Amino acid sequence: MMKRLFGTDGVRGVAGVELTSNLAMEIGKAAAYILTKNKENVKVIIGNDGRESSDMLVAALKAGLYSLGVSVLDAGLIPTPGISYLVGYYNMDAGIMVTASHNSYEYNGIKIFDSNGYKLPDEVEDEIEKCIREDFNYPVNKIGRPLEERNTTKDYGDYLLECLNKYNPDINLSSLNIGIDTSNGAASKVSEYIYSKLGCNYHIINNKPNGTNINDNCGSMHPEVLKDYIIKNKLDGGVCYDGDADRSIFIDELGNIIDGDYIMSIIGLDLKKKEKLNNNTIVGTVMNNLGFINFCKENKINFIATKVGDRYVLEELKLGSFSLGGEQSGHIILKDYANTGDGELTSLILFSILASSSSTLSKLSNIMTKYPQVLINVKISNDKKSDYYMNDKIKEKISEIETILDSSGRVLVRPSGTEPLIRVMLEGKDLKVINKYAMTLADLIEEELN
Repeated sequence: MMKRLFGTDGVRGVAGVELTSNLAMEIGKAAAYILTKNKENVKVIIGNDGRESSDMLVAALKAGLYSLGVSVLDAGLIPTPGISYLVGYYNMDAGIMVTASHNSYEYNGIKIFDSNGYKLPDEVEDEIEKCIREDFNYPVNKIGRPLEERNTTKDYGDYLLECLNKYNPDINLSSLNIGIDTSNGAASKVSEYIYSKLGCNYHIINNKPNGTNINDNCGSMHPEVLKDYIIKNKLDGGVCYDGDADRSIFIDELGNIIDGDYIMSIIGLDLKKKEKLNNNTIVGTVMNNLGFINFCKENKINFIATKVGDRYVLEELKLGSFSLGGEQSGHIILKDYANTGDGELTSLILFSILASSSSTLSKLSNIMTKYPQVLINVKISNDKKSDYYMNDKIKEKISEIETILDSSGRVLVRPSGTEPLIRVMLEGKDLKVINKYAMTLADLIEEELN
C-alpha cells in the first residue's frame, strides 16, 4: 500500500528528493482544481518560512496554480497563522504555506488552507491526492497571473495587536523586559513589527534567516539558547517560536521551560476568571501531561482529548464552540481569534497576563504540577510505522507496563505523522521507573520492526 501523501500537518519531506518541484506543481494543480470547482477569478495566497528550497517550491506551486487560471499573491516570509488569517482578510479562495515547521532546513512542506483559513480536512486532502496519483487530466483554462503585492507583515501584525487589545483592553506591557527567539524563521519580520509597538523592553535573537539556519540551534527546538540569554540579561522571561511560528514555548525568569501544558493552564484559568472559557472546556490531545489533566479536574474545567495534531484539536473546538485548545508541543489555538495555532498570538496573550498579574512567569506556571515524562523516538521506515498495532509481543509489553503503572502513569505509542519514527511516551510519578520501561519498550519495537 502506497504511503499517504498528506501527513499530520500537510505534505512534508526532504526538498528536492521527496518533495520535488514536480510534486509541488502537481499539488498546486490538484489543489486549484479541487478547491475552486465552478469558480471564476480564483485567488490564492502563498507564504513561506525562509528555507533555501522555498523559492523553488513556491515557484512550482505558482506554475501549477497559474496553469488552471488561478492568480497568486506571494506573501513572502510570514508565519503559518499569518496565511490562515490573510486568506480571509484579503478575500482569497485558498492559502498555501511552504514550511517544514520545526524540521531542519533540508526539509520542506506544504500546508493548504481553505477560504476560511482552516487547514483542509482529511477527505479534501484525499481528493487532492487522488488527482495527483491518477495523473488527472485537468480542464484547459485561462492562465493565472501574479497579484499586486501587499504589506503582509503589517496587515497580519496589526491584527495581532488588535487581538491583544480585545483580550486585555488598554493593557500596558511597558513593565516587561522579555526575550524573543524567532528561530531564524517565519516570525523574524512580524515579531520586530509587533513588539516595536508595545512599549516593552524586548530583545529579539535568531531573527536573520539565511535559508539554512532555520531551527539551527535556536527556537523552540533549542530553548536552552533563549534560557541562557534570559539568565545572562536578567529578563522577565521570553518566548521561542518554531520555524513557521504556529507554536511557542516560553522560558520563565529562572530559566524553566513553560510548554503547552503550562501555557494552556495559565491562559485557561485566566479565561475562566474572565468568564470567557466557552463551555468551561479546554481541548487537548492524548499527549497532554497527566499533570495538566489533573489541573483541569482541580479547577473544575472539562478536558477533551483528541488524537495528535492541531487540526484535530481545531475540529473539536469548532464542534463544541470551545475557545481554547492545544498541544504540549506549544500549538495553542485561541479559537475566538484564530483558526489555527498561532505562536505570536499566544505570546501576546501570555505576556499580557503576566503584565497584569504583578507576578512572575515562574509563579504563574506553578498552578500546574507536571508528571515526569519520557519520550523516545524509534527510527522505523515509513512503510512499517503502523505495524506495531498488529505485533503481539509489542501489544503484550504495553499491556504489562500499563498494569504495573496502574492509575499513577500511562503508556502512549504512536507513529509520527511527519517523520519515519514511532514515538514511545511514558508518564508516571517515578522518573527512573518510567525511563526503564520506556527504554525496554523502545528496544522491543526496534527489534521487532527493523
